[in-house]
Amino acid sequence: MTKANVCEQLAQGCYLAVERQQGGQDEPLTITAQGQEVAVVEEFVYLDSLIHSTTQSSPDISRRNAITRAAMQNLDSQTWKSRISTSTELKLYNTCILPIFLYGSECWAVTKRDVHKIDALGQWCLRKLLGIKCAE
Repeated sequence: MTKANVCEQLAQGCYLAVERQQGGQDEPLTITAQGQEVAVVEEFVYLDSLIHSTTQSSPDISRRNAITRAAMQNLDSQTWKSRISTSTELKLYNTCILPIFLYGSECWAVTKRDVHKIDALGQWCLRKLLGIKCAE
């Protein structure tokens, strides 16, 4: 690990725990860098992306999914149910909602299950925007 990486982690205030076996014991790992003790954690948010010790993208995708759904619901009564044309609503969706979900997505390593979650969110958002209920 380079000095720059250690300094970056110190600035963040935590260090990511990576699974390891040391003599068959799971003892807590303590890290001291530049005379400062750094907390070892399973996950942390860095540059608005969830970094998880399993190195999988699923936790970040789930987190972004929840943030996007909350944003859609916040705009539900104000925007989606107003008298704005459908083309304007779609422009607002593409400009304001999609970037919330897609921020950092270029770094995701997606699985089939992740792709299903992403597709399901897109369908949910469009149904919400167009006022289509699941029963229809």
